[in-house]
Amino acid sequence: MKKSESFFSVLLLPVDYFMVFLAGIFAYNLRFVPFFTQIRPVVDEIIFQQYLTLILLVPAIFLIIFALTGLYAIRITRRLIDEMTSIFIACTASIAIVIIIIFFQRELFSSRFIVLIGWILAVLMVMAGRLLVRSIQRLLLKRGTGAHNVVMIGHDKTTEDIVKQIYRNPNLGYRIVARYDNFDEENVKDITGKLQALRVDEIIQTDTSLAKEQVMAMRDFCNEHHLDFKYTTDLFEVQPTHIEINTIADIPIIQVKRTKLDGWGRIFKRVFDFIFALIGIIILSPMFIIVSIFIVIDSQGGIFAKLERVGEKGKIFTFYKFRSMVKNAHLLKKDLVKLNERTDGPLFKIKNDPRITRVGRFLRKTSLDEFPQLFNVIKGEMSLVGPRPHEPEEVSRYESWHRKLLTLKPGMTGLAQISGRSDLKFEDEAKLDIYYIENWTPKLDLQILFKTPWVVIAGKSAT
Repeated sequence: MKKSESFFSVLLLPVDYFMVFLAGIFAYNLRFVPFFTQIRPVVDEIIFQQYLTLILLVPAIFLIIFALTGLYAIRITRRLIDEMTSIFIACTASIAIVIIIIFFQRELFSSRFIVLIGWILAVLMVMAGRLLVRSIQRLLLKRGTGAHNVVMIGHDKTTEDIVKQIYRNPNLGYRIVARYDNFDEENVKDITGKLQALRVDEIIQTDTSLAKEQVMAMRDFCNEHHLDFKYTTDLFEVQPTHIEINTIADIPIIQVKRTKLDGWGRIFKRVFDFIFALIGIIILSPMFIIVSIFIVIDSQGGIFAKLERVGEKGKIFTFYKFRSMVKNAHLLKKDLVKLNERTDGPLFKIKNDPRITRVGRFLRKTSLDEFPQLFNVIKGEMSLVGPRPHEPEEVSRYESWHRKLLTLKPGMTGLAQISGRSDLKFEDEAKLDIYYIENWTPKLDLQILFKTPWVVIAGKSAT
């Protein structure tokens, strides 16, 4: 652990406190802005001195919840999407506790507006404060201050990918000081002689094909020389660990659940999907009208494309999209099969599909054609997050292990979509979706939803 990591973790405490306090002050002042008082007149005016006493105590509740959710964990850097998701969850939990405290007070806090706006401002301002601290830390990392000096062990493609990322992104907090293909006796001697000169902090094993004996020797070497030891693992060979033990006739029966979504998780996900899909439809209704007009002007045919897709447990459902292809495009598919660029699996994909209209190209590039799927979510046929929905013809060519993709409802977005969009090979896409199925959490859903717009804006290939 570097001193800079401790410093920035401790620095977050006063920054978070100040940002929550500032959010409370802004919320109070916004309540008395003429625009809001005209909408909802002030009935019981809150004395600022009393409010100030309260708002000096409330940030302490936030800091406790932040600590419990791991927002002060000491590490080199945090992934932005992880941190923003945790802030949203922690602020929501904190404001819920504040509301409960207010409820049990004899003198009720009279302004629901201040509580609501205070929550929104707290989320935004804590994020802003963290981004400021993060920017300072990353600026120092780019200059080499606080970076971990690492020795890389490996020679496969995974190693090359990690090495490239570290060199391209110095703000990740790693500096490669030496690299070896394996951990044999000759390399061990060389590393030992360089430990002090290179000020090595840790060894990272990036090649999963290394012999078990070498990996164990590497771990023992790190323990002996007080180095951190990190390693990659084959993500998709990890077996699910979510099991439930019951008894029948006093005999233990172990159930290996197909997904963590069994039980209350499935109920939570359905309620979450319905609420946010409904809000999305209401907010995006003007966009629906504008897009519909452009589609009608651009080409003949309906506004929506109604397609067959395979859903949960293999059920066929009607899948809605804004029409991005010429009328009766499905009839032309058989003539284009020979141009299919997805030869690695059952999917059909042509980068410059001649059936796509001018408006359709824009809709696909921006993923606007996907938004009618919100109606599929409302109907319970799809989820906001889940495996990619596939055509019946594609599913008929699944291998047996691919059929686990049908465990859950397909999603408007998913782990595969934010990890490469249509550039992924089908096998990799399937493995990512299965990993999502086996490791689902509400936090993972939020991370995927928050990251999806950035993937679209980044200009990756449209789905």
